[in-house]
Amino acid sequence: MARHNKLGQKGEDKAAAYLLDNGYRLAARNFRYDHKEIDIIAWDDDQLVIVEVRTRDSDIHEHPRDSLTPTKINAIIYAAEAYIMQNELDCETRFDLICWLPNKKDEEWEMEHIVDAFHSTP
Repeated sequence: MARHNKLGQKGEDKAAAYLLDNGYRLAARNFRYDHKEIDIIAWDDDQLVIVEVRTRDSDIHEHPRDSLTPTKINAIIYAAEAYIMQNELDCETRFDLICWLPNKKDEEWEMEHIVDAFHSTP
């Protein structure tokens, strides 16, 4: 596994643990549909939460939140719509972004959870 893939997987694992610690119920991880992927699908009470996790080893070039492109947002929305249809869900849905930056000095990670980070167009 490439170094960036290991870092991304660690970020997703930490995001899943964070969500569980904060009362979310995990529904799926790495959901794939038509070559599109959702990192984490969870429930926050009765609201479906689609979570994109962005992890970088530094913010020298850009902060992880700035790496989320319109193309990636559209891919996430596309896969979310497929998940909702496949599971015959009728619920409010929100799209969150969790960003991680590891701090090499003390092994701590800086985390930012952006609730309702983007919206699907009707």
